[in-house]
Amino acid sequence: MNWPSALQLLAWTATAFLCGAIPFSVLIGRLILRTDIRAYGDGNPGATNVLRASASAHPGAKAWGLLAMVLDMAKGALPVAIAYEILNIRDFRIAPIALAPVLGHMASPFLRWRGGKGVAVTGGIWIGLTQGIGAIVGIVLMSIGYALQESAGWAVALGMAGIGSYLLARHSDRVLLVVWIVNMLLILWRHRDDLRTGPTIRHRRNVR
Repeated sequence: MNWPSALQLLAWTATAFLCGAIPFSVLIGRLILRTDIRAYGDGNPGATNVLRASASAHPGAKAWGLLAMVLDMAKGALPVAIAYEILNIRDFRIAPIALAPVLGHMASPFLRWRGGKGVAVTGGIWIGLTQGIGAIVGIVLMSIGYALQESAGWAVALGMAGIGSYLLARHSDRVLLVVWIVNMLLILWRHRDDLRTGPTIRHRRNVR
């Protein structure tokens, strides 16, 4: 690798990491909802707790949770898509660039190296790497997982399996499979508490 390529890799990896580190959910909580979203639910500084905090704020405020989710996906999608699609970085150098937003979200320097579980930003990086298709497959299967059972960890695991299945079906480059494996390990580690027990089937409530 020559110096220009090495500097480009370093610059884009750092840019992607800092993009991922921007705590949009915490900012929305502080600036708009006037609360610390980490005081809700599992204490995670992510979009799910924006939903919980906004539900406590006033009716109709749940849209802020959706905005937080979109912004968390965008901070993964934009730097990765620019590097992969526009700058055409498609060799092994795309791996650290693609993983950097997830790591930035999980260990944000703006939050004293703490962060969220990385689900939305993971969807973002796969938007950038698969023109959205891989992310859609993952989101659909994750939604099915949520509908069938109650564990967030197992639903997320199903979504990650869906992304991997999509990559294998398309005979994707090995570098994308490497990104997926590392991404999956990071996500499963952050959901390790949920995964210690088996999935709990969601029972339908009787309608009277």
